[in-house]
Amino acid sequence: MKNELRELLQAAVRSLEGSLLPGPIDASAVTVERARDVQHGDFACNVAMRLAKSAGRNPRELAAAIIAALPANTLIDRAEVAGAGFINLHLAKDRYTRELLRVHELGDRYGRNEPPHRRKVLLEFVSANPTGPLHVGHGRQAAFGDALGSLLAAAGDEVVREYYINDAGRQTEILAVSVWVRYLEAGGESLPFPQNGYRGDYIRPVALHLHERYGTRFMQPAAAVLESLPADAPEGDKEKYIDALIARCQQLLGAAGWQSILEDSIAEMLAEIRDDLEGYRVRFDHWVSERAFTQSGAIDRALERLRKLDLLYVKDGATWFRASQFGDDEDRVVIRDNGIKTYFASDIAYHLDKRERGYDVLIDVLGADHHGYVTRVRGGLQAFGHPGECLEAPLIQLVALYRNGEKLSMGKREANFVTLRQLREEVGNDACRIFYLMRSNDQSLDFDLELAKSKSNENPVFYIQYAHARVASVMKELGARSLGYEPQAAGEIIARRGAELLAGPHAEAMLASLSRYPEVIEQAAAQRAPHALVHYLRDLATSLHAFYNAERVLVSDDELRQARIHALRAVQCVLRNGLAILGVSAPESM
Repeated sequence: MKNELRELLQAAVRSLEGSLLPGPIDASAVTVERARDVQHGDFACNVAMRLAKSAGRNPRELAAAIIAALPANTLIDRAEVAGAGFINLHLAKDRYTRELLRVHELGDRYGRNEPPHRRKVLLEFVSANPTGPLHVGHGRQAAFGDALGSLLAAAGDEVVREYYINDAGRQTEILAVSVWVRYLEAGGESLPFPQNGYRGDYIRPVALHLHERYGTRFMQPAAAVLESLPADAPEGDKEKYIDALIARCQQLLGAAGWQSILEDSIAEMLAEIRDDLEGYRVRFDHWVSERAFTQSGAIDRALERLRKLDLLYVKDGATWFRASQFGDDEDRVVIRDNGIKTYFASDIAYHLDKRERGYDVLIDVLGADHHGYVTRVRGGLQAFGHPGECLEAPLIQLVALYRNGEKLSMGKREANFVTLRQLREEVGNDACRIFYLMRSNDQSLDFDLELAKSKSNENPVFYIQYAHARVASVMKELGARSLGYEPQAAGEIIARRGAELLAGPHAEAMLASLSRYPEVIEQAAAQRAPHALVHYLRDLATSLHAFYNAERVLVSDDELRQARIHALRAVQCVLRNGLAILGVSAPESM
């Protein structure tokens, strides 16, 4: 509806080019917004005020000319000049009921855009280190990324979801040595657990699986493991101790033994992550291993290209990328003085690979601590000749869990963090999704566990789902009373008498809210804002509850009953469509 109005106004403006207006006029100058006050119409446009100066015209005079030039249509009942030059648009009385019919016609396709050319979007999210179970912070990233992908697809993009497995860094080595120490303990050896190791209970099953698979092959006496190691914290340095312990493990087991423990530990954790995400209804099209990517030579090839472009130089034994030439505040190291490539080198090579796979837009959903990431990786892309703006990186702020008003502590190394699986088991997938998504990703989130489990109007997931179930309840009662409703007949009734039968403030407010859905999808996708869809669905649910409480639905008047049921079922359809985008179920009963 909003797009139709914009096209009508654009046609009117184009018809004035060369007479009242200098041409050509940029079509983006014509914007249409819903009126804040229904007294002033349904929609408003400020194009006359935007163009008046360049045209040398009075804005009100220009607004009147644009109104006079509007093409013939059945959408607008009347248009009028208001204030300093606004164009207020009052829609035809049956316009909202005609939109209701479109909902029934399109069903689950209502609100989805089908452009002639679809952008290819690569959406990377979660990408948690495979060093432990997903925690509640990862849950917010997963909910946001998955909902954003569905939003973009609804808006017309071709979206591919990707998980980058960070399986090549020091953290995975700490995981492996943590598993090995628990393996030794399970075999009867007694030795202190490293302060910088992963102390969560999830390590023990992995160690037991090592025993089941390899028996005592990796057993070593505690004395041999601990001999001449530096002191651990608190007396010593925990970083030096864990590095020395890793080196000792590699020395005692040899390259093959160490690799077996490392790969098995990563595989176990990754299987846990995959299973958790599957249970959360989050699925990825691609899983990319950092180790495999590194071994493919892609990083070396990317660095060689930069070297040939004279964008690398050596200083203090390290190799630097001239990032400051591309907007970064300083140059960045890509190879350390010990010959080890940095994460940044891997990142720019990986994003180059994404572009060379043919993706137009790259979106990385990242944690709140990655605020400096975008500029430097964009610089890397620009160095290879790609537009920096092709990369976006929405940041996900932190999550705090509250139970009965008290904040729960969380930390992965310590064994006191709350896993995503635990949260899902307590409050359910649907509550997890809605609570994670109801605030903008750039705002921190306080997750109230008791509210998420409550069956009250204050709980947004219950409130929205109850609106959907309420319509299902009406349909059951309809059958129990042997009253008639036939969708095709109802559609014909709406086409003839919809504006009359669905008149009144509650029905009109509900239909007006219903008609906003395509606009919300378009805007939420453009702004990368799934929370806007959550708020819309809550508003739509409110309008449905208000209508249901104010108007009897199962009345004896056949045409009135059919019209009202047809309206409720259209709202139910939109609620279901929106919840599906958010990854939330639409129950028939509550």
